[in-house]
Amino acid sequence: MASEIFTIFLAVFIVVDPFGIVPVFISLTSSLSPARRRTTILKSVAVAFVVLCVFIFTGGAILHFLGIQPGSFFIAGGILMFIVSMDLLLGKPGRTKTSGEENGEQREDVSIFPLAIPMLAGPGAITTILLYASEEKTPGFILPVLVGSVALALAFAGVTMFLSSFFLRVLGRTGVSVIERIMGIVLTGLSVQFVYDGLLKLGVLAVR
Repeated sequence: MASEIFTIFLAVFIVVDPFGIVPVFISLTSSLSPARRRTTILKSVAVAFVVLCVFIFTGGAILHFLGIQPGSFFIAGGILMFIVSMDLLLGKPGRTKTSGEENGEQREDVSIFPLAIPMLAGPGAITTILLYASEEKTPGFILPVLVGSVALALAFAGVTMFLSSFFLRVLGRTGVSVIERIMGIVLTGLSVQFVYDGLLKLGVLAVR
C-alpha cells in the first residue's frame, strides 16, 4: 500500500512538473508587481486544484458513460504519458502543454490560462488522474491519496513559482533542464507500466 501511494504521488508530481513551470512563470509575470505575482500564483494553483479534483471524483463516471474500458484507457494514457516523458527528456516545448510564447501576446491575467490550464492541470495530469480513478474496483484509499497528491504537487509548484527567481539563480536553466530530464526518465518507466497493466486488464497478456 505504501509503495502504491508513493507511486501515485510520484506520477502526479512529475506530470504537474513544478520545476518546468519556473521559466514560463518568469516570462509571463516579469512585468507584474510582487503583490500581483503572489495573487497570480495563488489563483493558478487554486484553479488547477479544483479542475483536477473534478476529474478525480467524476473521471470514473465519465469513462463509464463513454463506454471506455479501464484497460483501453490505461494503454491510451500510457502512450500519452510516454509522449510527455519524451518532451521532458528531449527538452522540447510540451506538446501536451501550452506556453505563453505559443499564444503570441501575453494576456493580462495569466493565472487561469496558461498557468492553471494547461501548465498545471494539463492533459498529462488529467490523464494520470483518470488512470488511477478509472479502476473497476477502485480501492477506498485511492481517491483521498489522489487529492492529497494533487494538493502536495500543486503546493510544491506554488513554492517554486514563489521562489522562481531563486531557483533560476541557483540552478540556472541548465539545472532546471537536468531535473526535468530525470523526471522524464522516471515517467518513461511509469508509462510503459501503464501500457502493460492495460494489456493485462484487457486479457491480451496473461499474468505469469
